[in-house]
Amino acid sequence: MVWILLNNMHRFRLPAACRPDTMKPDDAPPQLLSLGWAAALELGYAVRDGRTVPVRRRHHGPLRVQKHFIDPDGVCQHIIVHPPGGIAGGDRLQLDITLEAGADVLITSPGAAKWYDGFGRDAGQVLTIGLAAGARLEWLPQETILYDGADVRLASRIALHGDAGLLFGDVVCLGRPACGERFARGAWRQRADIERDGRLIWCEHTALAGGDPLLASPVGLGAASTVAMLLWAGPALPAPLHQAVLALPGRAAASQLPDVWIARCIADSAEAAQHWLRGARALIHPFTHGRPARTPRIWAT
Repeated sequence: MVWILLNNMHRFRLPAACRPDTMKPDDAPPQLLSLGWAAALELGYAVRDGRTVPVRRRHHGPLRVQKHFIDPDGVCQHIIVHPPGGIAGGDRLQLDITLEAGADVLITSPGAAKWYDGFGRDAGQVLTIGLAAGARLEWLPQETILYDGADVRLASRIALHGDAGLLFGDVVCLGRPACGERFARGAWRQRADIERDGRLIWCEHTALAGGDPLLASPVGLGAASTVAMLLWAGPALPAPLHQAVLALPGRAAASQLPDVWIARCIADSAEAAQHWLRGARALIHPFTHGRPARTPRIWAT
């Protein structure tokens, strides 16, 4: 899903009382409501001399990648950053990622993505991914935090070709329970479409309003504040691995469908959700990638 580097809103240079994470709707100055910032990032990867390297990098607005790192397995690790420090109402992010045949890439972020109270304006991100035959992508950003009042629209459009493999992780935090903030206003809208060779193999829509009864209902989130998801689009997971993921501590479930395997966990904190997700990744990685999972160094900072 998204990626943020800093915790303060440098772009507005407002006093603390006027920052989007502290303002109430009636406090927002009119000029802030009219602002919106568009950003776009285009990345391409290919195999050169047995290693995956970046071959295309274009950006517009405040969206960047740090210097890439190639691990001993020849995998390219890249870190996406959004220097302004948070996403406000009216902001739009666009990411386009392409892997050529045989490329092997892990993309993550340095910290949580913060989507602020939009004060009546929505914000959004569109992620477009294309994987050629033999390519593998791990999409593992850190958590996405939706502040109370955030109106967020997220879309992922993924095209797989041949035997390309995708391991897609996602953690969404609704509100900030550590400081007593619940997701009582706003909306979370998310759509994911995955195709293989032009055939739709996965389509999912999420539409959840702030304060919706499903947030507390036992048939919904059961008062949990955080949702984690791990999806594998590739060969069916062996039954012992599927059961091993189900045995991980936490409130989780998993399903092996004809074209994708998907597991979800609900938790009371981002830390608990990430612990579950990374544990599940470690279990299935030798099957999905043919080697033990390596932990990106940025996760330890």
